[in-house]
Amino acid sequence: MATGKYYEGIGRRKAAIARVRLFAGSGAFMINERPLVEYFPVTSHANRVISPLRVTQNEDRFAVSAQVKGGGPVGQSGAVALGVARALLAADESFKGALRKAGLLTRDARVKERKKPGLKRARKAKQYTKR
Repeated sequence: MATGKYYEGIGRRKAAIARVRLFAGSGAFMINERPLVEYFPVTSHANRVISPLRVTQNEDRFAVSAQVKGGGPVGQSGAVALGVARALLAADESFKGALRKAGLLTRDARVKERKKPGLKRARKAKQYTKR
């Protein structure tokens, strides 16, 4: 990947954590040393990851390198998207309005709720019988 000066952003979603670095460059997008379309073959996940660059019209201005671990594809794509948005903010503060309006700077705090004792899942209880 590219070397030299970069802007970094950390993104989290569900159980996934992503460290994203933006380099001045061609628009190459690497996630865990693999191209974007190979790592996220589902287009909705890939589009979510690219959305901060599209909103700020910087698809060809930066080369992106991301390391992501934990969670599944939905959580990982959300984590990388938040990391890209935060790195863009570090690169240029003028992007804040557009990113905020698109909802790309807000950390989605929803995580899996823990299982409670006596229940089948977090909230599902055994069916109640009256008679």
